[in-house]
Amino acid sequence: MTPDYGVVPILKYIPQDAIIWCPFDKEDSEFVKQIREMGNKVIATHIDNGQDFYTYEPTEHWDCIISNPPFTNKRHIFERALSFNKPFALIMSNTWLNDSAPKQLFKNKDLQLLMFDKRMKFKNNGEIQNKITFSSSYYCWNFLPKQIIMEELKIH
Repeated sequence: MTPDYGVVPILKYIPQDAIIWCPFDKEDSEFVKQIREMGNKVIATHIDNGQDFYTYEPTEHWDCIISNPPFTNKRHIFERALSFNKPFALIMSNTWLNDSAPKQLFKNKDLQLLMFDKRMKFKNNGEIQNKITFSSSYYCWNFLPKQIIMEELKIH
């Protein structure tokens, strides 16, 4: 799970009144909690509730996707996100930049990056994982004001 401080940097880029779909999130997700605190409506869905991102889409209107997907099947996740033709911001490991898929997507789809000054420490079963061996960023499409933005992670 994404820690609270990992959600904060993306919040200022969320359009006011946008309805956000968090397709990899349960109600206790920091994305769901913090985006709702801003006043935006959030649709939280999760595979554990029978809502598989690869086959499910909310029936109610939504404007953009924000979430932390599994770090497996990365290309498939981004192809699915792009298929909706709506803005998105998805956290992904920066090691993915070593693969050919993101290079093709960046070239053909103008993906954007919101990068951090330090590594984010994710939670597993509620516990912070201190031995994170990779950095991560928000990989976005049609979401940020420019292609690459650097933000400070304020870890508390």
